[in-house]
Amino acid sequence: MAHAVSDDCIKCGNCAANCPVEAITEGDTKYVVNADTCIDCGNCEADCPTGAIKPE
Repeated sequence: MAHAVSDDCIKCGNCAANCPVEAITEGDTKYVVNADTCIDCGNCEADCPTGAIKPE
């Protein structure tokens, strides 16, 4: 199961910087998780200061 980024994202970049498979990219208003690449490791969820990343 991939993770998703909510509108609570402040675009700090912690999630993308710590994703081991580079499944997270910067979007226009928030970061976006590529569900096809995500390995559901949970690094992004743990590194998000606002709790904007949750499993889908």
